Amino acid sequence: MNKDILILGIESSCDETAAAVVKNGREVLSNVISSQIELHKLYGGVVPEIASRKHIEKINQVIEEALSSAKVTLDDIDAIGVTYGPGLVGALLVGVAEAKAISYAAKKPLVGVHHIEGHVSANYIENRELEPPFLCLIVSGGHTHLVLVNDYGEYKIIGRTRDDAAGEAFDKVARAIGLGYPGGPKIDRLAKEGNSKAIKFPRANIEGAPYDFSFSGLKSAVLNHINSCKMKDIEINNADIAASFQEAVVDVLTSKTILAAKEYGMKKVALAGGVASNGSLREGMLRECKKNKIELYYPSPIYCTDNAAMIGVAAYYEFIKGARADLDLNAVPNLKIGQR
Repeated sequence: MNKDILILGIESSCDETAAAVVKNGREVLSNVISSQIELHKLYGGVVPEIASRKHIEKINQVIEEALSSAKVTLDDIDAIGVTYGPGLVGALLVGVAEAKAISYAAKKPLVGVHHIEGHVSANYIENRELEPPFLCLIVSGGHTHLVLVNDYGEYKIIGRTRDDAAGEAFDKVARAIGLGYPGGPKIDRLAKEGNSKAIKFPRANIEGAPYDFSFSGLKSAVLNHINSCKMKDIEINNADIAASFQEAVVDVLTSKTILAAKEYGMKKVALAGGVASNGSLREGMLRECKKNKIELYYPSPIYCTDNAAMIGVAAYYEFIKGARADLDLNAVPNLKIGQR
């Protein structure tokens, strides 16, 4: 394929309104993100109705800025890629409606993108040498999955969370020790001041499902520890709690990923999702991968959190395979990986 392919990516699944222009699936020409974090901090988490309204306010200017920064116009764009699930239904609808309107008006092909498959695809941006097959650990606020990436756009889930996702557990524990929202980065920072061996929190293993995850018991153990300290009038060391909790999460994520990589003969492992930017997780995975002669890949933090560049990358690989969405494309808030 001699001609460069330019994809306009649009992402609005939660509380970031984002647009990007991606060339040939690997080169990001622009990546514009309008974050709502400061707004949702007031409520301790994302308020869906507020998120939807903010997306409506921001989406046109974000797209205009993405095109301008990339020094292209809609005429130069080959296709529009948009997240259509999973996510908050109202937020998703804003991006999907915008993408369909642009597709119709500009007569450009439309490609629907799975949000989590976008996170996996973020690894291709800075790791030009990375190609399937590889194993990917997806860790975010709503998802914790172990996925075999057999080819571009071809995924097999071999492990998933049975309850709380890792990012969700971070947010709940952060709230319990008074750190507020968003919890992941705040726990990561505080943990550096604490002793990760101070408190022995549980690591869940599920019988008959070695690659599945469960974090609700760990979350409950943290809450029980806090309540026990209060009842016994023992001083609560939040840094030790953060460090010990984070080590328990990282230990489970790392051990199950390495186990799966060995079982499936994978010599390449990638991280994806917001929690993939966690410093302790990266260090733990690097250490264990090196020990087991496995190559580890992960995106820069800007590509770990929600962004449109990853959507543009995923859309590119779908587009060159011939995938096209009709103008009846709708938001699917509970979209499963691999579902079309």
